[in-house]
Amino acid sequence: MKTSGRLLLQAAHLGPALAVTTLSALLAAAADLSLANGVLVTAAVLTGQLSVGWCNDLRDRGRDGAVGRPDKPLANGTLSVRTVRQACALALAATVVLSVACGLLAGSVHLLCVASAWAYNLWLKGTLASWVPYAVSFGGLPVFVDLVGGSWAPPGVVAAGALLGVAAHLLNVVPDLADDAATGVRGLPHRIGGRASILLAVALLVVATALLLVTGPVRSESNVAVALVVGIGVAGLAVLALVGPGRAPFYAAVGIAFVNVVTLVAR
Repeated sequence: MKTSGRLLLQAAHLGPALAVTTLSALLAAAADLSLANGVLVTAAVLTGQLSVGWCNDLRDRGRDGAVGRPDKPLANGTLSVRTVRQACALALAATVVLSVACGLLAGSVHLLCVASAWAYNLWLKGTLASWVPYAVSFGGLPVFVDLVGGSWAPPGVVAAGALLGVAAHLLNVVPDLADDAATGVRGLPHRIGGRASILLAVALLVVATALLLVTGPVRSESNVAVALVVGIGVAGLAVLALVGPGRAPFYAAVGIAFVNVVTLVAR
């Protein structure tokens, strides 16, 4: 049972799921939501992310098996399809209930984010529009959280979230380009290549940084100083992404993404 549970969590893409869930919890705290609402938001996002992860591995089990992925329990037969389907269905049902409990409008926004991620898994992953679900889901996350608190996220924050999502898509796919090519996946990153994907991600992240710095209120000289430090740091990482050797551009882009997440939460 313990082994089955561990494999089930592995098939759920636990790392990314926890990363997005943690981001939602931090956004809830930054929005001054009550403890009850913060827990609801976090739980809704967690169950939604689990459903997306299990859907992804169910959809891709044939491709993962074709390239011999040892980290995919569905593909190597150590986890049953029936178990994952049941877990996915339960997680999706919980997501609907928890999202609606956050409020009809806010819950609808979150369900749109989850539906967008499912659309990526089931259809858009191998198309030129593979970036669209990431833009919708990441851009919608601050909208969902702020609506729970009774307000609308600023347009600049929504746009920055969408850009961050597209950049995350580009950077997430780059390490798997060879395996994806072997199984016929042809999303945006595959069509433009690894180097171009990293450079495009950097450009999007730089724009997102600028949007977040402009959107964030500057009420004191200390805030101006922080904005300058962030801007200079991101500029330096962008230069490294352009001229750095080997894996340096990739890690520089990831660094800018991290700065964006911190800035988004601290807005």
